[in-house]
Amino acid sequence: METLRKSLAFIGRIVLGAILVYCLGFLAFAMTLPHRAVSVGKADAIVTLTGGDSRLDTAVRLLEEGKAKRLLITGVHPSITKPEIKLIAHGGPKFDCCADLDFAAEDTRENAVEAARWMRANGFHSLILVTANYHMPRSLTEFSADMPNVKLIPYPVEPEGIDFAKWWRNPHAVRLLHAEYAKYLASLVIDRFVSRDSGADKRRG
Repeated sequence: METLRKSLAFIGRIVLGAILVYCLGFLAFAMTLPHRAVSVGKADAIVTLTGGDSRLDTAVRLLEEGKAKRLLITGVHPSITKPEIKLIAHGGPKFDCCADLDFAAEDTRENAVEAARWMRANGFHSLILVTANYHMPRSLTEFSADMPNVKLIPYPVEPEGIDFAKWWRNPHAVRLLHAEYAKYLASLVIDRFVSRDSGADKRRG
């Protein structure tokens, strides 16, 4: 009986320790999110992941300003056309000639895979990555794993309506950040222990 109690106490300490580490990691994640980018230098390409947070507007604006040669919008719904995106994102002349759409990717993992193929096909070696600030850590993890020799320049976009300086006061922000933190940890673990060749097409999230 004494041995059982000691074993249970030991397990309890491990569980509490794991919870503490998880919580501290979450706090560090939430408090070190990148802020809205002010300026950025030039790169070979711009890649943006579909979603809210003015990602499309921002990526298209950077293209029109001449920050890169081409733009890839990855994760586009098959029912949406390029003229529709141009209208939504306020595209200009450069959008017509130099914006490509990826309809295959359905998640961040696949965004990285398709972007890597596009980068190789175009012979590009640097890219400006445009996505939400809370999504940037996981996106950089995935993209760097598929493009280890590509220079990644993060260009975070902050969602409207969320004050990340006081995120703990907003239940929606807490849920959003916690969900993204869990996915970020999963990406770190999978990219560390799972072969990209054998596991890339099996992962979702």
